[in-house]
Amino acid sequence: MRRHLPAAALSLVFRYVCYGVMVWLALWAEARPAPTLPDVVLEHVPYVAWVDRWNYIVWIGAYVPVAVLFFVTDGARFVRYMISSGLVALVRGVCIAVTGLGPISGTDLHTGMSFETRLTAFQGLMTPAFFAPDSGARVYLTKDLFFSGHTATTFLLLLYVWPNTRLRWPMLVAHVLVVASVFLSHLHYTIDVIGAYAITFSLFVLREGWPKRAAA
Repeated sequence: MRRHLPAAALSLVFRYVCYGVMVWLALWAEARPAPTLPDVVLEHVPYVAWVDRWNYIVWIGAYVPVAVLFFVTDGARFVRYMISSGLVALVRGVCIAVTGLGPISGTDLHTGMSFETRLTAFQGLMTPAFFAPDSGARVYLTKDLFFSGHTATTFLLLLYVWPNTRLRWPMLVAHVLVVASVFLSHLHYTIDVIGAYAITFSLFVLREGWPKRAAA
């Protein structure tokens, strides 16, 4: 594990920079007026307020422990995963910038957001305050962000840990819980979840090749 620490550290820096680019593009999109769209799935899925309030904490609980164990068990593959995760973030940032979808429900709060407000928001979103139930993303990122980051990040980690039978099933359960939280909190349109699967899997295949069947 120790010999992979330098590469892992660099990959984490790369991932953080990519995340920063995505956040800035999301805030830029937040300032634009955008329409709200109908969603036939969300019309039949109840909104659960406590899930909405805590969904980022659910995502952290599903994501971080498995990622740490993944690094401990396979440092080299973990580094490749972090690079792929950064690339997914960059693609997501571009998608957010070019789509411009409004809030799933409620008022479009930040149309015309000033550069100064955007910069303040960016500084906050680049810290752990991003995940706080009553601040961070819930305050500054109110529009829909195509595609779902919750879905993409946990699905990508699932793809990378799949050969590890000890991590595979916990991550699968965690991923399902995260996607359920996305729907129950009405955090994303259904197309965001579908798009997250399609784009994430495509990037994984481009970097790692078509998934091979695990040995019995």
